[in-house]
Amino acid sequence: MVVDRNAVKQEVPIDPATGKPYLNTVAAIQVSAAGVGSEVSPYVSQAIEVIRESGLPQETNALFTNVEGNLDDVLKVAGEAAKKLAEQGYRTSLILHMDIRPGFTGQLTEKPRLVDEILSKQQQ
Repeated sequence: MVVDRNAVKQEVPIDPATGKPYLNTVAAIQVSAAGVGSEVSPYVSQAIEVIRESGLPQETNALFTNVEGNLDDVLKVAGEAAKKLAEQGYRTSLILHMDIRPGFTGQLTEKPRLVDEILSKQQQ
């Protein structure tokens, strides 16, 4: 399978383990509890723990935890992270932004690398 970064449409790979299409997804996930005061870090950390324990590639920054994996797995972990707080009775906010790009993998690191490459060429 040839992957073309500039193509509008890609061939969709099939996951040999499941026989289903593999829809690679990079997601920015933010989960927080509402009405708990000015410091939400103790609640956010519970949600991040769920994401980290999922085994999906991930990285946490100041506002989101970025995750990469098959669409179904990413949706599942986002829901589980939100449930971690909601099942304790907290009003819970889930923000989810996804880039679903069949045929691509490793985009959690490749996308920032590509931007850095473009910016370094502009500075020359």
